[in-house]
Amino acid sequence: MTAPSPLLAFLHRQWRHGGWLSTLLAPLSAVTALAVRHKRAAYRDGRRQAWRAPVPVVVVGNLYVGGTGKTPVVIAAVEGLRAHGWTPGVVSRGYGVDVGGAPRVGQGELAPAEFGDEPALIARASGAAVAVHPKRALAAQALLREFPQVDVIVSDDGLQHLQLARDVEIVVQDERGVGNGRLLPAGPLREPAARLDEVDAIVTNVHRLDGAHAGTPNADTPRRFQMRLEPTGARRLIDGAHQPLSWFAQAPRTGRVAAAAGIGNPQRFFQTLRDAGIAPATELPLPDHYDYARSPFVAMPGEHILITPKDAIKCAGLEEPRLWEVHVAAHFSGDFAGWLATTLRSARTQPGKSA
Repeated sequence: MTAPSPLLAFLHRQWRHGGWLSTLLAPLSAVTALAVRHKRAAYRDGRRQAWRAPVPVVVVGNLYVGGTGKTPVVIAAVEGLRAHGWTPGVVSRGYGVDVGGAPRVGQGELAPAEFGDEPALIARASGAAVAVHPKRALAAQALLREFPQVDVIVSDDGLQHLQLARDVEIVVQDERGVGNGRLLPAGPLREPAARLDEVDAIVTNVHRLDGAHAGTPNADTPRRFQMRLEPTGARRLIDGAHQPLSWFAQAPRTGRVAAAAGIGNPQRFFQTLRDAGIAPATELPLPDHYDYARSPFVAMPGEHILITPKDAIKCAGLEEPRLWEVHVAAHFSGDFAGWLATTLRSARTQPGKSA
């Protein structure tokens, strides 16, 4: 079983709780803070220009580096907006893919090697048109050319990509919150924690909804939602067979189920399985965006191996008969889709967000 290196695990502990290494790196975080301030000031005073799309733009991002649950929020935003009469499209960087000079645009079943794993997953799960390019403004322009019916753009990540003007900003976080509160590299934050005061909504990815952050009527503070990812069943990759998760939790199968995850926070996936009554005999955490150029499952014990949708979209060619994709559904503590649709309808009557 592959485990995080002791050095990486130590760094993550420092990022969450602080310590001597975090303190030692604090001067470098001051450099990060200076770069962030200069970048935002350049857009604010006009030295750099943001491109404003002819349709509303929603950015779903985070402050904490790595995975916090943005992709399920993007999918929920797309599906929720469609239910409220919008025709959403998605732009993304296309992480790990050499896109080249021209954006790539597509819909339906997209190749992860050409679009990136998360955009391919979003396209498959939501049915939305997707465009990828490191410069999201170019991706948005290409998306609107190829799919002129799109009347709202949802940006997968890109909170710090100020070249694309936005109408609504949503930050996704998990139980780690802002960690030790410091910027990279002394802490896990891409921007100061005070940035949270400026966004429109904060979605916290939790294991259980408690209703404590179902929203606030105060217009001067971000709307707060909790999100729980609830597993709904599993699909075997090799033949499409479906089973409820209770099938894997049955006592006779104890010790014969394994789990693997190549996402930003693999332990969250493993905990989700445990919450569903499944105790994997083996848990394999893999690096985020793991490419599966080689199968990590060959020597892995277990009759069934449960994986995330983000991993499954890259594993179809492995011909590993034990792989099962665990489907999840996002549940929110409030009417997230209704809030987003209402906010968008009023967004264009007000000035767009500035840096």
